[in-house]
Amino acid sequence: MGKLDRFAKETFAEETSRVTGGAAAWEDAPEVRLERVQADGYLRVLRPEGLALLAAPWPEVRAHEEALVELKLAGDHVDVREVKRALLRRQAREVERVEEREPPWMGEEPLWFVAPHVPSWLHGVRVLEPVAAGCYRVGPSAFQFLWIAANELPLRDELVPFLVARSGRALDEFARWVAPRREAEWVLSMIQYMPMSAWTREDLKRRFGRSDDPEIEARRQEILQTLLADSPEVKEQLIEQGIEQGIEQGIEKGIEQGQQQGRLIEARAVLRRMLARRGLALSAALEAQVDGCSELATLERWIDQALTAASVQEALA
Repeated sequence: MGKLDRFAKETFAEETSRVTGGAAAWEDAPEVRLERVQADGYLRVLRPEGLALLAAPWPEVRAHEEALVELKLAGDHVDVREVKRALLRRQAREVERVEEREPPWMGEEPLWFVAPHVPSWLHGVRVLEPVAAGCYRVGPSAFQFLWIAANELPLRDELVPFLVARSGRALDEFARWVAPRREAEWVLSMIQYMPMSAWTREDLKRRFGRSDDPEIEARRQEILQTLLADSPEVKEQLIEQGIEQGIEQGIEKGIEQGQQQGRLIEARAVLRRMLARRGLALSAALEAQVDGCSELATLERWIDQALTAASVQEALA
């Protein structure tokens, strides 16, 4: 399973319980006793009344104990083959539910197909009845077959489990909207895994500027650490400059001066990286100015200014 798939399913699992107030829960699907028919997961209905006032599609599952959910993310195929496989997995789950009970269960397993959009070919072979914005009932069908077009859904907190399936501009819009509403760790995962545009990814990183709010500042530090981790050339530079050795010695020996030196070296490396990413080149004189700066607060101020400065001189002012 890819990281994006895992991220989307974990988000669906975590957000479902939160946004429905415990009225519904996600469960990872076990392998059914047929080859290659494992579903993405099931939406278990725990308290139907808790779903009534939520945005569609949540109320549509109130009359059922569960619904089989298929998640198709940006870049995934949404063709006839994939839909037929989803229908096979739905049928397999229905058989499994019949075999689990005595007397046998006589219901019909609903299928919720979540994808960025409704494929054009589906309109030619099925009848799509709009239920709400982004939600369509697919017919003819003896069971509830719901198509959820994430790109068309409104931006609402209770719909985040479905909105992670957006693509293109709709995904960029979702990413900018959701970032201030979630914890830093989740936002970092979203930035790393979701195929948003490079501009939106950089914009989200720039939003985490220095702040007096400890929570926001912690988020900023995480972003900077991620930039370092994703840049092998910066890590090599840090190794060459002895930052790792300096930090290890500082931890082992408790030498405050060594720790301070390590932080200065790291700050200089981050500053150079930020300037390089902005296309701002340091002259020999300015290189010397950076190397000669021994005040961590000044280096951190320059890093903050480098995020938006129009020139190197403005960044190092």
